[in-house]
Amino acid sequence: MTLIKSISGIRGTIGGKAGEALTPLDVVKFTSAYGAWILEKTNNPKVVIGRDARISGDMISKLVTATLQGLGIHVIDLGLSTTPTVEFAVPLEKAGGGIILTASHNPIQWNALKLLNDKGEFISDQDGKEVLEKAEKEDFKFAEVKKLGAYTLVDDYLDRHIEHVLSLDLVDQEAIAARKFRVVIDCVNSTGGLALPKLLTALGVEHVEEMYCEPNGHFPHNPEPLPENLRDISGKLHNGKFDLGIVVDPDVDRLAFLTEDGTPFGEEYTLVAVSDYVLSQTPGNTVSNLSSTRALRDVTEKHKGVYNAAAVGEVNVVNKMKETNAVIGGEGNGGVIYPASHYGRDALVGIGLFLTHLAKFGKTASRLRASYPNYYISKNKIELTPEIDVDSILDEITRKYSKQPINNIDGVKIEFDKEWVHLRKSNTEPIIRIYSESESQATAEHLANKLILDIKEVISLAK
Repeated sequence: MTLIKSISGIRGTIGGKAGEALTPLDVVKFTSAYGAWILEKTNNPKVVIGRDARISGDMISKLVTATLQGLGIHVIDLGLSTTPTVEFAVPLEKAGGGIILTASHNPIQWNALKLLNDKGEFISDQDGKEVLEKAEKEDFKFAEVKKLGAYTLVDDYLDRHIEHVLSLDLVDQEAIAARKFRVVIDCVNSTGGLALPKLLTALGVEHVEEMYCEPNGHFPHNPEPLPENLRDISGKLHNGKFDLGIVVDPDVDRLAFLTEDGTPFGEEYTLVAVSDYVLSQTPGNTVSNLSSTRALRDVTEKHKGVYNAAAVGEVNVVNKMKETNAVIGGEGNGGVIYPASHYGRDALVGIGLFLTHLAKFGKTASRLRASYPNYYISKNKIELTPEIDVDSILDEITRKYSKQPINNIDGVKIEFDKEWVHLRKSNTEPIIRIYSESESQATAEHLANKLILDIKEVISLAK
C-alpha cells in the first residue's frame, strides 16, 4: 500500500494501515489540516468539493465533508464533477478554497485530495508545506456543536462550465457546427462521460459516439490517455467514418486526440495545436514545462511570441505564465491552461478551442497534425540505491556538459540544437527520470542511453 504526501495534496491506495495508505484516518487528518489552514489563511469558512467517479469516491467525499463541517466550514458539494469544474466554481462561490477528490490518471485502487486556494488554483509550494506541517503536528481544532458547518449540494456546475466554454471569444460554435463533425469519445467510465456529450452537443457536433461514458468508476483500461491504452477507440475510428477521437482522463484535466484513421494525434501535440490557434488570434507568449515538446517553442516563434519553460508541475507552469503574461500554456501530458478562462488544466476548454481550430483549418485532423514540426520523446528512468546522492550526480552531469545550454530550475535539462535531455530526480523514490527528444525516435533513445551510461559512470567513480 502507498501513501504519498506532497505539497499539492495527498494521494494513495485504498485499504491497509493508517499512515501507509489512504485510509479514512489519513483522509480525516489531512482534510483537518487543510481546513484549519484555510480558516487561518483566508478567514473564509467555505470550501468547494467535487469528485471523479472512482469507486472509493463516495466514501472519501463523505469523510471530507464531515471533517470540514466539524471544523465549522460550510461545504459546497458539486458531487460528480471534474477537476477544472471545481477550479472554476471556487471563485464563483467566493470560497476560501477547494478539494478535488481524484487520483487523476492513476489506476482504480488510487484516490487523492487535490488542494486549491481561494482563486481555484493549486496551492503554492509554501502553502503546501504549511498544510503538511499542520497535519504532522495535528495542529487543528474542531468547532463547538452550534458552530458546525453547513452542507449544500450544487449539481449544475458542469452546465455552467459548458456555458462558460461556449462564451469564450475564441470558441466558434457556428464554425464547428458548419463542419458537421462526427466524433468518438472515450471517458474511461468517469465524469468525462457526464461532461463531454453535453459539451460536444452544445458546440454543434453532429454525431457523438460514446465509449465508456457511464460514470461508475470501473475503468475499462488503464486510464492514462497514452497510445497503448487507446486501442479500443483507435479501432472504432479505423473502422468507422469519424472525423476525430477525443479521450480524457478520469478527472478531465488531460486531453488527447486521435485522427480520423485512429492514429494518435499525440498527447504532446494537444497543447501545440491549441496554442497555434490561440496565437494566431491573440499573439503573445507561451509556457510549458521542461519535459514538454520543443514543438511548442517552434510554433510560438512562428507567431513572433516568446516561449518560456517552467519546472514540472501545474503550479510552476501557472506561476511562469503569470510572470511572462503568457496567453496560452500547459503541460505536454495534454494539459491546456488558457488564462482567458482560468489558470488550470481544462480539457473542456481545450476541446472547444481545438474543434474551432480544426473547423477553421478546413481539412482532416491528420493533415492538421502533419502541419506541425515532428518530434519524438523517449521516457526512461534509472533506479538507484537509497544511499546514492542524486544531487551530486546531477551536479557532475552539469559539469560534464557545461559547454551546452543547460537549465537547472528542475533537475538538469541539456539542449543540443533541436534535441534535448531532461534529468529529474523523483520526490518519492530513488530514481532519476530521463526524458529526451529528437526529430527521430532512434536518436531520442540514443540520447537517453548516452545519459544513462554517463550516470552509471559517475556512480562508479564515486564508489
